[in-house]
Amino acid sequence: MRRPTDSGDRPSRLSIFLRRQKRLIRPALLGLVLVGLVAGGVMALRHVGSDPRFATLRGRIINMLPLRVTEIDVTGCVLTSENALQEALGVRTGDFILGFSVKAARERIDALPFVDHSVVERHLPGTIVIHLFERQPFAVWQNHGHFMLIDRAGNQVRDKGMTGKDAETFRQLPLVVGPDANLAAAAMIDELTAQPEVSSHVVAAARVGQRRWNLTLRNGTTILLPEGQEVAALKRLAQMQETIKILDRPVIAIDMRLPDRLIIRENPVTPNDNSNGPDQGDGPPQAAPTSDQAPVQPWLDPDNGLRRRRA
Repeated sequence: MRRPTDSGDRPSRLSIFLRRQKRLIRPALLGLVLVGLVAGGVMALRHVGSDPRFATLRGRIINMLPLRVTEIDVTGCVLTSENALQEALGVRTGDFILGFSVKAARERIDALPFVDHSVVERHLPGTIVIHLFERQPFAVWQNHGHFMLIDRAGNQVRDKGMTGKDAETFRQLPLVVGPDANLAAAAMIDELTAQPEVSSHVVAAARVGQRRWNLTLRNGTTILLPEGQEVAALKRLAQMQETIKILDRPVIAIDMRLPDRLIIRENPVTPNDNSNGPDQGDGPPQAAPTSDQAPVQPWLDPDNGLRRRRA
């Protein structure tokens, strides 16, 4: 007696596969629908965002969104004004934190005066962090009648013009004059700072021949320093100032270029003396430097300005 086979009742492999995958088809279709809706929404938002007619609606939608700016942290801000930094950042407390470009904000901040570069970070949910790296003005450089701020390395520090309240601060910086004076300013200013008895009388340091310095005092006296021996000469000046108040005397020039002697040129008493021309390198001491070797108004205050003395 033959047993009946159940091959006719067994489902096919295809039907078994489809039955197993049936539970995955419905979620896949739902995912495709969601993708289509998202894509359509993005296209609609792009159209709304670029159409000025939807500006009001766009503003309402943004106001309804979460993730607001609750804090703006700034470090390294010394010379940059708060108003200028706020305007360059382009976002304020309460604004939508995802509604501004970090890259664009950084580029605007980097364009501000005194800013060398910056780092702008967005920390969700509501904090913006700004790190400023400013170029600190070290001195004022006068070259061919033009004034500019320089850093310690002699590089120009960008500014919007030395006027207003900032100019009052810049007036307190040391003044160096002449071609390449910016490159040698740091060493000269450090040497002057080490001798406060001398530096308190100095209003400008002029570079002569791109190799040595002339100092101009508040009373108009010119001090001719030796090439490469500035430290020893300044120490000698400080000692003489302490003992005989040499920097307070109304003389035209103090020539220290020779190591074994000190030449003091006083106001001439004869009218035929025509030695009031500009200093020419290693020539004899003169009454006053040229316009490129001396500060000009309006940089110095009238009470502290340089006064040319005629023979």
